[in-house]
Amino acid sequence: MNQLFVDTNYLVALISLNDQLHAQAAELESEYADRTLVTTENILIELLNFYCEQGDHTRRRVSDFVRHILLDIRVSVVTHGTTTFLDALDLYESRLDKGYSLTDCISMNVCRELGIKEVLTSDRHFEQEGFSVLL
Repeated sequence: MNQLFVDTNYLVALISLNDQLHAQAAELESEYADRTLVTTENILIELLNFYCEQGDHTRRRVSDFVRHILLDIRVSVVTHGTTTFLDALDLYESRLDKGYSLTDCISMNVCRELGIKEVLTSDRHFEQEGFSVLL
């Protein structure tokens, strides 16, 4: 399967017209329209949190965007339980010299479990773990 992982900063770049990476994110959206996308609930939570103080219009737009993702048949949204959390905590603890967030660690573990090598992100932490960063 030719899957791509979708990270938060790609989604922010896609949504925010004034983001410095918006044009590139929009181009990648078209380029990879035929690929299956994978993300996690944590990424969607992070996205909603990013916009939480941007006013009711923006909050509604982002909320609608997240609902669209949840209904999109080419996007798989991975949920997690305690085992996933603890596995991510193990990675977090094993990389104390890095600036990885726990959400990054969950994402990296999901990518490894699913055999995903390419990530729609500009987050160089993914490169440090051997993934191809596409943004």
